[in-house]
Amino acid sequence: MIELLNIERVFLVGDEEVHALRQISFDVATGEYVAIMGSSGSGKSTLLNILGLLDRPDSGVYQLDSQRVSELDEDHLAEVRRHQIGFVFQFFHLIPRLTAFENVELPLTLAGVAPSLRKQKVTDALAAFGLRDRARHRPAQLSGGQRQRVAIARATIMEPKIILADEPTGNLDSSSGSEVINILEELNRLGITVIMVTHDHAIGARASRIIRMADGRIESDSRHR
Repeated sequence: MIELLNIERVFLVGDEEVHALRQISFDVATGEYVAIMGSSGSGKSTLLNILGLLDRPDSGVYQLDSQRVSELDEDHLAEVRRHQIGFVFQFFHLIPRLTAFENVELPLTLAGVAPSLRKQKVTDALAAFGLRDRARHRPAQLSGGQRQRVAIARATIMEPKIILADEPTGNLDSSSGSEVINILEELNRLGITVIMVTHDHAIGARASRIIRMADGRIESDSRHR
């Protein structure tokens, strides 16, 4: 599903070049559950942004479903993101003035889905994530765990093949964090590929594969049951 070959990403900070990613190469098969781990500044988030088509590599090849997405223009990148990739972030990134229903509905609206179908899909999604009674609440009226569940509902409403999660439990208490991880793991059991950046070793150990990074390189890549 995902193939990276010799991915490099360099940022200019003042007069100094910072090599965020160095010769990154690996594949991810459909349905894998991957944790990307490493210290701050190791390149984890830069890698996730490239996987999510939010950033471009300076060199190397990124193929998604055999398509060289690293060479697509911005319009085509947006189309791939919309239909194939869902994002879950540490700070939720919900729109404050929109209700939970409206936040989840937004990707469908942008994709031009008919209002009647949008209403049914969002209603079903909120019910599936235990948020039926929070549909008309705005983010400020929700707990952290509820906000993240809204964010996951939004990330999956377009039925993507891949979920990219950047520290999805980093802003939650342990109980809410465990609930969110259980949801992501259930999505993985349903066949969605999950790639998660985390600092939490206990959470990382639950993935079937751990990629450890240091100084922009892959330090180790291990699979376990």
